[in-house]
Amino acid sequence: MQIGLFGGTFDPIHNGHLRAVLDVMETFPLDRCMLIPAAAPPHKARPDMAEVSDRLEMVRLAAGGVEGLEVSEVEVRRSGPSYTVDTIRHFQKVLPSGTRILLLLGVDAFFEIDSWHAWQELLGAVPLIVMTRPVGDEPVSRSAAAEFLRRRIREGYCFDPEAGGFLHPDLPTVYYRKVTLLDISSTDIRRRIQNGRSVRFLLPEAVERYIVERKLYR
Repeated sequence: MQIGLFGGTFDPIHNGHLRAVLDVMETFPLDRCMLIPAAAPPHKARPDMAEVSDRLEMVRLAAGGVEGLEVSEVEVRRSGPSYTVDTIRHFQKVLPSGTRILLLLGVDAFFEIDSWHAWQELLGAVPLIVMTRPVGDEPVSRSAAAEFLRRRIREGYCFDPEAGGFLHPDLPTVYYRKVTLLDISSTDIRRRIQNGRSVRFLLPEAVERYIVERKLYR
């Protein structure tokens, strides 16, 4: 059993998030992917952020009926900052023995991972799947990733084309996966709503209806 974890503020969740995760699930043999809204994101907290109950419900609506996608409340229910390493520890405890856990993250987040809480433990605990846009046959920033891993993480990573990732003799693999990175952002969606512009086709219809009904981001 292989389980992917994909966390985020999801303020709101949009089609870019969903398309990237589905691309990974088509090219990487994940049995399930857990979408995990952060209650108190340490890197992206904003005073005007939607209530966590609303963000959680929007993620539920977005994942509804999509095979392989599930929603976890683990960070919503946990007090304090939503540290990814704590979430990984949780799933290591509750999932059946032998389950392989992988952490999905965008390439921008990957290049900031050495600023995360307990990042050394995180990188030693689970493989990463870095989602990035391709240019030709090579994902964007793969050479930059190699330099980042060598200089700021640890020597010894080597890219293996067959594995599609950076292997290390002592640490879990850092996989690179090309995904369809749609030019959609939560920031732009919030701005459009504030300016009275349409957000149709940028996020699931059920999420758009929820935003309208709850008068979010106005």
